[in-house]
Amino acid sequence: MTEAMIFDLTRQGLWICVVISAPLLAVALVVGVVVGLFQALTSVQEMTLTFVPKAAAMIGVFWLSMSFMTSTLVSFFTETLIPQIAGG
Repeated sequence: MTEAMIFDLTRQGLWICVVISAPLLAVALVVGVVVGLFQALTSVQEMTLTFVPKAAAMIGVFWLSMSFMTSTLVSFFTETLIPQIAGG
């Protein structure tokens, strides 16, 4: 395995991490902005108001996108990483 192949596999692995985490991070961002706007408009400064909706939305999105995350990770391992390891 050459140095260029290792860098390419690392780049692909990092890209897979970005793709897998993007739905969760996007939902956390959107819910955080919406709750922040709600708090600014109503002057309610409750700490649980920021945490609970964000956690609930992230759990929901994680549950909905679990199959996508799993299939993406499994395809990366079976099509890219394992053949490189087995091939030498």
